[in-house]
Amino acid sequence: MLANVVYLLLIVAVSPFLILRSVRGGRYRRGLSNKLLGLSAKKSKSYRDIAAAKSHLRWFHAVSVGEVNLLAGLIGSLQPDQAKPYVISTSTDTGYDLAIKLFGNDRVFFCPLDFTWAVQRTFKNLRPSELILMELELWPNLIRAAKNNGCKIYVVNARLSERSAKRYQKFSRFTRPIFASLNWVGCQDTEVLEHFRSCGTAPENLEVTGSLKFDNAPSTRDTPAVLECKTWAGQSDEHLVWLVGSTQPDEEKMALSIFNRLVHRHPNLRLILVPRHPQRFDEVDQLIGAFQNTPLRRSSTKKSQTEWPQDRILLIDTIGELVHWWGTAHLATVGGSFGSRGGQNMLEPAGYGCAVSFGPDTRNFKQIAQTLLQNEAAVRVKDELELQHFIGRCLEDPAYRIRLGKQAADTVNRHRGAVERTCKALDQRSSEVKLSTVR
Repeated sequence: MLANVVYLLLIVAVSPFLILRSVRGGRYRRGLSNKLLGLSAKKSKSYRDIAAAKSHLRWFHAVSVGEVNLLAGLIGSLQPDQAKPYVISTSTDTGYDLAIKLFGNDRVFFCPLDFTWAVQRTFKNLRPSELILMELELWPNLIRAAKNNGCKIYVVNARLSERSAKRYQKFSRFTRPIFASLNWVGCQDTEVLEHFRSCGTAPENLEVTGSLKFDNAPSTRDTPAVLECKTWAGQSDEHLVWLVGSTQPDEEKMALSIFNRLVHRHPNLRLILVPRHPQRFDEVDQLIGAFQNTPLRRSSTKKSQTEWPQDRILLIDTIGELVHWWGTAHLATVGGSFGSRGGQNMLEPAGYGCAVSFGPDTRNFKQIAQTLLQNEAAVRVKDELELQHFIGRCLEDPAYRIRLGKQAADTVNRHRGAVERTCKALDQRSSEVKLSTVR
């Protein structure tokens, strides 16, 4: 009950912000019934029927686009008889749209907010036997409802920073039962394993499986999706493409400033910008124009370009395509790392063999960033000046750019295997759950 009170107070506190975002961009409106009240009996029955689940159903939860992409690779690698009975929830509009695209409308729903009545209603109607959470979605009422309904709780590709672990430990009276309820956790590394253990998860329920992001990273540019992107852009072999992706405010301005200073000395340089959030697409379009460049929005036309003038900046304003656009780039700068966001996934450009750079704040991908840096497979820059120096060096020293890209791709390939280890663990536990259900 305490959690419900806290959530309600938080909603009241931020309601002006939520209303403003909803009016301006339409956010938070979709799936409101599912979020506030939980999944209805009618809707739950349709999910169970489609999933062909009579007594055993898996509920996967992936909060947004990045986690949904990882989930696609994981489910595709599960044993066929184990993978079939599943449904998927997500929390964001973009995550929901991508999940629909990947898994179909009949398996996907918005996750209920962590109110007791919403999660209890969902469990009562859906009746899953396993709840599989991607990375770290440990909501108190959700975990409690799963346990009370006899549902096994797993965390896949688990991450938990030292900072977050210490916060949880300060409130261990409330958080320790949550961690103790986890039946299995596949950790990205030994450091994460120790953090879960210190927060209350039983050691026998912890296992290091590695990061799914390495397995999910691309391994070749020779795909129809990447080729289509190149063709649409009018990209030629002479172009050197710099993509700045998953950007936050001020990072596009920095990229445009650097590009306009360097393109006069390197006329074959081209720039692609991919903002992290859809509600900023119009803002970035106007910013490109303010720099006296010409924006070309991906959504504006399906017609391929016959050429790519140097003043034309590509603005990718679509969802779920960034992974393919990294494959068009020679130089890659991962956004969300120059402010306080904590960085975004740098393994996609690394897998393609791009010369990868990112800013000083990569705490959300701490271990991955460290792995790349230790293997001289990426470069960390602290500000606009250092980023300009890095891009300039890559343009002036092709051997350096190519070597950095090769080391990036080699590092990613050496760390693959987490999907296989995770699937093996999930398949084993699912078999045990089915046996216990039969008995």
